Amino acid sequence: MKKYLSLLMVALLAMFSFSACDVETDEEPGGTNVEKMAGQWDVTVDAVDETGKVIYTDPYGLGTITLMTYNTAANTSNEMWISDNTNFWDFVMKVAVDYNNRSFSAAEAIYKAGGEGKAVITNGKVLEGKATNLHGMPNDSIVFDIKFSDDNNGLIYRISGQRYTGFYE
Repeated sequence: MKKYLSLLMVALLAMFSFSACDVETDEEPGGTNVEKMAGQWDVTVDAVDETGKVIYTDPYGLGTITLMTYNTAANTSNEMWISDNTNFWDFVMKVAVDYNNRSFSAAEAIYKAGGEGKAVITNGKVLEGKATNLHGMPNDSIVFDIKFSDDNNGLIYRISGQRYTGFYE
């Protein structure tokens, strides 16, 4: 009798475990509201003057660094986060987005937790298909100017590069 009860319990458990995964929803998976501007970017940092002319190429000898852009928790199309992943100035800040023009900016935004520093971002753009990777394929590019309130040199930095493709470049 114990044997039959055990088999019955195992059969019931198996039946419920298979039927428990049969939930249907009307939700369609999709991207975020800044999907075409979000991503991982391989960028370089140069110092520019007020006219945009490069005055120092890679002033800190960083080479290519990783930059991230991603949606906010509100998932709106008019703002996103931008972060240098502690590779340059250790900034994480929210920027205003014009999604239709693929542009972004920030006017004196706090870029560190606790408000230690402020930064201004101007001329921010994501240009779809305007870069070319080493294999000759079109790729998205990003470019913006940023100035930090706590920069003793008072420089304006131009950060530019292209979307990370996952392939070795």
